Amino acid sequence: MKKIIAVILCATLFAAFVPCAFAADGQSFGAYKHVIIIGIDGAGRFIEKADTPEFDRIFKDGALTYTTRTETKTDSAPNWGSILTGVSYFETGLENGVSDEKTRTSESEHPTLFTFLRKADREAELASFVHWDNINRGIIETDIDVNRVDIQNDEKLTDAICEYFDAGNKPELFFVQLDDVDGAGHGKGSNSEEYFRQINITDGYLGRIYDAVEENGLMDDSLFIVVADHGHTAAGGHGGITMRESQVTLAVKGKTVEKGGKIGTEARNRDVAAIALYALGMERPAEFTSIVPSGVFSDVKGETRPFFKDPADDILGSLAWFVTLLTSVIGM
Repeated sequence: MKKIIAVILCATLFAAFVPCAFAADGQSFGAYKHVIIIGIDGAGRFIEKADTPEFDRIFKDGALTYTTRTETKTDSAPNWGSILTGVSYFETGLENGVSDEKTRTSESEHPTLFTFLRKADREAELASFVHWDNINRGIIETDIDVNRVDIQNDEKLTDAICEYFDAGNKPELFFVQLDDVDGAGHGKGSNSEEYFRQINITDGYLGRIYDAVEENGLMDDSLFIVVADHGHTAAGGHGGITMRESQVTLAVKGKTVEKGGKIGTEARNRDVAAIALYALGMERPAEFTSIVPSGVFSDVKGETRPFFKDPADDILGSLAWFVTLLTSVIGM
């Protein structure tokens, strides 16, 4: 047991400190006009085990991993907040209750991608279509022009998304949050037939959205991303640091994405923010602890995550991840 603990600790410290080579300038920087982020709430790493013909079709030649690490707190607001801001949950302080009660503005600390893009281009089309409306009123800043749609039904939300693209809209940033998988996880747990059936149903929605983007002539200039915020325990629920809750799917497709790329183990779901800005040709803010991981773009080898920029995440997050790895090894 002592040897197992020592190996895990060494691996954790190695991952935290060893840098990767990074191509600062390359063909992927600014190569895209549109970034489309499809968030599947509660899907965790379990897309890999589900029947997902549409996901498999879309990312056949894309880059993906099922072991991207979440924020230390595996709830929705901490993770959607970090995915959209590029900083940790310890920095944003976003929790489910906070996002429900407090609105954010463009002057708030740690703005989202929507504020960065709006300040860069007042005319840019920005859109957020979500099931969980906390995102549109408690995470995305309320004083910037964003086409916000809240529909508490994933099928009807997908209908609205397809209609949006069919109407000729060409968003620079398009964010989607689908929620029914999370509902199934809460209700039946991540070992249940109901949970995997819902992933399959949501996979159909994903295919429809992708086809709407492609059929309206946007895919050639689009970076298409699928990411989960957290997973679920076998019994159902999340918020803890088990492997089932803390590992998630991250998949990327685009003209400069590494074909069949295996996204590096250094990836965290907050890295979606850095990937998006890089694709759109925007320098990321100095506060970001979001990076472009290895295995995403064919011309980018990956980069080092800044250490000591966010001490709480560096220390507490590393300790929590060590416990996650340890309990996984010993079967707890």
